[in-house]
Amino acid sequence: MNARSLGAIAGIAELKSVRRTQGATTLQYIAQAVLHAVEDAGLEKDAVDGLLVGPQVGETPQHVPATVAEYLGIEPCMSNVVDLGGASGAGMVWRAAAAIDAGMCETVVCVLANVREEPAPRSPNRNPIREFDVPFGASGANISYALPMQRHMSEFGSTPEQFARIASIERQNAQLNPESIFYGQPASVDDVLASPVIASPLHLFEIVMPVAGGCAVVVTSAERARSLRHPPVHLLGAGEKITHRAISQMPVLTSGPLEPAMHHALERAGLAAHDMSLLSLYDCYTIMVALTMEDAGLCERGQFGRWMDDHTFGHDGDFPLNTHGGQLGCGQADLAGGMAHIVEAVRQLRHEAGARQIPNAQTALVTGNGATVSEATALVLGADA
Repeated sequence: MNARSLGAIAGIAELKSVRRTQGATTLQYIAQAVLHAVEDAGLEKDAVDGLLVGPQVGETPQHVPATVAEYLGIEPCMSNVVDLGGASGAGMVWRAAAAIDAGMCETVVCVLANVREEPAPRSPNRNPIREFDVPFGASGANISYALPMQRHMSEFGSTPEQFARIASIERQNAQLNPESIFYGQPASVDDVLASPVIASPLHLFEIVMPVAGGCAVVVTSAERARSLRHPPVHLLGAGEKITHRAISQMPVLTSGPLEPAMHHALERAGLAAHDMSLLSLYDCYTIMVALTMEDAGLCERGQFGRWMDDHTFGHDGDFPLNTHGGQLGCGQADLAGGMAHIVEAVRQLRHEAGARQIPNAQTALVTGNGATVSEATALVLGADA
């Protein structure tokens, strides 16, 4: 064979086809198939660091990779849903090879499964989040994010004022972004603390406001990008990690999967968080920003508040943070809220941010967070040389 191999299939599994699977779940079938395929490859489960799944998992309508990873007991560095109908299996294989070639992971398991019941009721207790979280009141994001915040305050002595400052900074930054939902509506620390408590200790102004909106980005090769209209912004490093889905399964409540994801992204870029011109950090809640600062190594664990006292975070500060106002200042247009962090980083690195432009912006750390501090992606972006 003269052609360069783009990848190799090392293990396979096929479950026996049956007409009905009364009492079985999709997660069980997925686990059986993965177990047999990994065994066929002569590997241990811990060798798997990539996961590709289909969209049809009856036990969960969202966060499918996180739910499957949690059920399998793996912590992948790359994961995704492939939704191509009958082409999904073939589509998974090349995506796995591309991810391995990109250095995101080494061993990817691709899995599709389906169950059939007659009739087909779905038990509310077959998903860990419905068995261990919801019955005890941890239903919805507000309650779930309040738990890490409570633990942080209990373990490290962080204060409501320190968390409120994050929201206040982002509201202030939003005043230079006419497109933000809170343009013309700054909020002081006292304003944040005076807003209603939604899920103790989280106040209303520490939680994103759902809004309508959208974002898109176009990705191409560096060579082609240089022939197009704007100076290219380069992907210098990327990292990804999933550790759990349900908050009851979070390994450590005061540190999340963004720590290894950011470490991998920064290591591949040959840079550190302190080197960044912009911190474009996912900010669904103030606790998310605090944990990200600490996980990035900007400060010691539990010390984000004291560290922030020594720095400034506007476009003209020493650590510009979410210069567009972030989601706390602009609102969260569902999944587009996370992409807005990428768009702002590109604007800054192309020097097109107008009144909020960071002087000589060269690099940006962009983070994304899914579920409850569960699914993490980090990017290091750089301006064209």
